Amino acid sequence: MQSFLTVTLGILVLFLGKDLNSRFRLLREFTIPEPVSGGLLVALLITLLHLAFGFEINFGMRARDVLLVYFFTTVGMNASFADLRRGGRSLVVLLVLSIVLMVAQNLLGIGLARWSGLPAATGLLVGTVSLIGGHGTTIAWAPKFAAGHGVANALEIGIAAATFGLIIASATGGPIAQYLIRRHHLETPGSQEMPAQASPRGGGEVMGSLDFLGAVLAINICIILGSILQKLMRDLGLFLPLFVPCLIMGILLSNLLPRPGPKAGFRWPSRTPALALIAEISLGAFLAMSLMALQFWTLVDLAGPLVLILIAQFLLALVINLFLVFPLLGGTYDAAVIAAGFGGISLGSTPTAMANMTAVTQRFGPSYKAFIVLPLVSAFLIDLFNAVLIPFFLRRL
Repeated sequence: MQSFLTVTLGILVLFLGKDLNSRFRLLREFTIPEPVSGGLLVALLITLLHLAFGFEINFGMRARDVLLVYFFTTVGMNASFADLRRGGRSLVVLLVLSIVLMVAQNLLGIGLARWSGLPAATGLLVGTVSLIGGHGTTIAWAPKFAAGHGVANALEIGIAAATFGLIIASATGGPIAQYLIRRHHLETPGSQEMPAQASPRGGGEVMGSLDFLGAVLAINICIILGSILQKLMRDLGLFLPLFVPCLIMGILLSNLLPRPGPKAGFRWPSRTPALALIAEISLGAFLAMSLMALQFWTLVDLAGPLVLILIAQFLLALVINLFLVFPLLGGTYDAAVIAAGFGGISLGSTPTAMANMTAVTQRFGPSYKAFIVLPLVSAFLIDLFNAVLIPFFLRRL
């Protein structure tokens, strides 16, 4: 029942965000995603109630986590091996820069932690563990930091840092793209629709009830096989969140299954309106529920040195984004949209990155390359690299 109420409130928050963005020009000007507008307002109201009356709401997040898995599975199902070739140089450049950022985040965090008199592991915790990895990776690694590296309140520090990063990532991705577009007088494509093969929303085909049900069936098949793959990975010592193997299975099945004829009763729903609709609903509801559940008062614990580390991490990500990501990707409109997404993954999460890019493209026009390149890097490759990078740094502390 608790998860049911959370989902219901999340839907209301989505409508609230849509209403806020339609009423306030500033939100539209800075291309703030609708789930962010509504979610942060609700989180702020809950924080005020907590500070005034000690009132606290605990949301059931199981349904939210299912939506995250659903979203990433649709990303995998919409990808193709041809996308890797189409991404080409941009895919390689973005991956290399993401790795550079991750290594720099950990070195900066560890260095500032030692300079501030904190355990070095605290700096790693306020690095890729909480910023690139987010809340899920923080929860998974916190016991190891607490037990073996002298960070007694590792979970609280990590969750607060991930929360801080999520807020900043949600609020700055759109403004970064807008600044780049205006600063460099970039030509934008306008409000034309992207074709189904490149659009996160799908094409203009008619969608029926069986189309929607078939998409749900295909997603569930990927999730079942992804769960099996996750267990096999864990047996090999590789710990990844469930959405990663589900995304992998989505890519594999979409590219390896034979294509049935037009008279087939069930067709794999890759790049269909039904799959696009499920992706959009999953992403919007996930972000709305994540942001409305933020406990701003926990950020009070990030006093002194931890705030310094997090501000430095934000400035590091911003510099890499503006002076490396954007120019090395060509300095085009596509590069500006990817920069909005990079602002999401550098401090927040892939859903935040996708929401940032969606908000930008809704205003300035479609970006084919951004929705091909960034999900492949952020939803798959950097999570794999982070799973290797965290224990690498831990062994050297």
